[in-house]
Amino acid sequence: MNLRRWLQKHSLKLLAILDTPEAIAGGVAIGIFFGFTPLFGLKTLSAIFFAWLTRSNIIAAVIATTLHDLILPFMPVVFIWEYKIGFFLLNGEWPQRLLQVHMHWHEWRSWTMFLTVGLPTLVGSVYCGAPVALISFFVARGIVARHQQKKRLPVPAKAGHIPKD
Repeated sequence: MNLRRWLQKHSLKLLAILDTPEAIAGGVAIGIFFGFTPLFGLKTLSAIFFAWLTRSNIIAAVIATTLHDLILPFMPVVFIWEYKIGFFLLNGEWPQRLLQVHMHWHEWRSWTMFLTVGLPTLVGSVYCGAPVALISFFVARGIVARHQQKKRLPVPAKAGHIPKD
């Protein structure tokens, strides 16, 4: 699979969506934000729910979540970074080296381990994902608005807005 061709194909899908630039950019920002979270299996569902809740574009949220998963080979590094930041925000000190922790597999599946490791990682993902999502909102809004103006695509009216003739 050619990565460049795949990226171009899916980014063009974002530009082809007939919606307001704000709705599309909101969907992109939500998808990028949930891409940072450690909610395995729930990222896309969460992005769909929050896009629906904020009346952002659901398709853009799904595409952005999928595009974020392209950095999957780097996610262990990102999760360690998020864990360290979340641990610092919750405890006021940096965690000990993670490589010095020796645990058995059954200990990783317990609720106490989930709360010990999962909560700092979730807090760190919010702290790391929010600025990136905010930047992606403004970048996506600018690109989509410029594309729609260039192609002179009709911008759909907002819900409840009655055009005057």
